[in-house]
Amino acid sequence: MIRLCLVVALILLLSIALGLIRVLRGPTATDRMLTAQLFGTTAVAILLLLGFATKSPVANDVALVFALLTAIAAVTFVRRTSVDDPAPGQGGDDAHE
Repeated sequence: MIRLCLVVALILLLSIALGLIRVLRGPTATDRMLTAQLFGTTAVAILLLLGFATKSPVANDVALVFALLTAIAAVTFVRRTSVDDPAPGQGGDDAHE
C-alpha cells in the first residue's frame, strides 16, 4: 500500500510539472490562476498521500494549511479581477432617466 501511495504521489508531481508549462505559456491571468489552483490541490493530495504512507500526522496539518491558502488565493484573485459594475437600478447611466 505504501508503494502505491508513493507511485500516485509521483504521478501527481508529474501533473505539477505539466502545469508549470501552462504557467509559463498561459495566455491569460485566468489560465495562470487555474494552474495555481492545480498546484494547491495537487500539493494537498501529495501531502495527504505521503502522510498516510509515512504515518505522519504533521503532513495532514500542512495539507490543511495548503488547502486554506489555495482557497484564499482563489478568492483574492476573483475579487481583484472582477469589475465593479453597478447593479441595474443602483446608479450608473440608467439612474438619471
